[in-house]
Amino acid sequence: MADQTTPVARRAPIYRSLFFQLAVAIVAGIVVGWSAPGLGAGLKPLADGFVTLIKMVIAPIVFCTVVIGIAHVGDMGSVGRIGIKALIWFEAVTTFALLFGLVVGNLVRPGAGFDVDPQTLATGAETVARRTGDGELPHTVEFLLGIIPSSVVSAFAENHLLQVLFFAVLFGLALAKVGEKAPPIVFGFVEQVGDVFFTIVGWIMRLAPLAAFGAMGYIIGQYGIASLGNYALLIACCYLAAVLFIGVLAAASWLFAGVNLWKFVRYIKDELFLALGTASTEVVLPRIMAKLTHAGASRATTGLVIPTGYSFNLDGATLYLAICVLFLAQALGVDLTLGEQITALLVLMLTSKGMAGVPGSSFLALSATVAAIGHGAIPVAAVALLLGADRIMDSMRVSVNLLGNCVATFVVASWEGQLDRQRMRDVLDGKEVAQAEEPAAAAETEAVRA
Repeated sequence: MADQTTPVARRAPIYRSLFFQLAVAIVAGIVVGWSAPGLGAGLKPLADGFVTLIKMVIAPIVFCTVVIGIAHVGDMGSVGRIGIKALIWFEAVTTFALLFGLVVGNLVRPGAGFDVDPQTLATGAETVARRTGDGELPHTVEFLLGIIPSSVVSAFAENHLLQVLFFAVLFGLALAKVGEKAPPIVFGFVEQVGDVFFTIVGWIMRLAPLAAFGAMGYIIGQYGIASLGNYALLIACCYLAAVLFIGVLAAASWLFAGVNLWKFVRYIKDELFLALGTASTEVVLPRIMAKLTHAGASRATTGLVIPTGYSFNLDGATLYLAICVLFLAQALGVDLTLGEQITALLVLMLTSKGMAGVPGSSFLALSATVAAIGHGAIPVAAVALLLGADRIMDSMRVSVNLLGNCVATFVVASWEGQLDRQRMRDVLDGKEVAQAEEPAAAAETEAVRA
């Protein structure tokens, strides 16, 4: 017999579910983009405005989360171990993704049958240059030095997440070092600022369906559906590789952290659907950090791993790049030797780390890789062959990137003993779980429920 003293929670109407609203918005965007391409292509500002709103609050949220998490741990050694273990995991998984992509590309051969004449690619380099704004990927040393901000203000003003993370780590460690000498108002102030920004995120998220509608309408209206027919095998190959790779992530999350990835996907379905609809992982960064913490990962681990992973752990992007290198070679009738494929892998291991935030980064990384292979039959201009299909690959890259970073957070938290496994199981099973005991958990819980 049910406990009469316990109120029965009413299930919210389905139309109030963010997942349902996003699904309707995405379908509506596809319909508008297909039936009225001009109107659909003009909907891009809806998505751009939403992304800009989210970016407005990302830097302070990362700062507050990391500072409170590190100050709560109060152990410089622990912070260092989290960072080192995260980087080791990132390098291992992205390297595996590159190898996995090469294997799939060799087996499926998505470029076979294109029979492209290199002479027809004369203007390809100019087209790629326009798409990338004549930009270039930073060199390794330049990229690493770029993590250090020239000033604290510029890091926040220019929204450089790695620079904000760098300063937040130093600030959190200093706050922990000062310890009892620090007035409680400093700790409380940072905590309350975090609460404020999570509240703002809750308000902004109400516009998510509108953003998904605009983004999907733009994609279909701008690029069309029929024009993608020539790239059907490449698209199928990339998405098949993504599904198989997510299976590998599921095995890794269960083996190293005891996390059921399928239950976790159900837990973050709103965020995953929003990322797919807007083709951006940045728009869900605050909510993903909140949900990971709510699911048992410590704030210190979440705050360090997720922002760092946005630059160092682009699993979906590396998987896509590896397949595309083989696609370009096969489209031109070139069989790359094992040595040339290994060269491509080594180059991509470096260029993929500097892709975040660089316009047209996938084209720049592919151009650098083709140039490094040095095969005369594959001109750099061949990268332009991907212009017609690249945008439709965003959903694949985004989903794998997002899940890869979440798995990394759980794994590193487990290695550091900062994963509450019982809480994680309860949350993923859909049970009612009390607020986390760590500071500022109330703000996170509200963000999760928003």
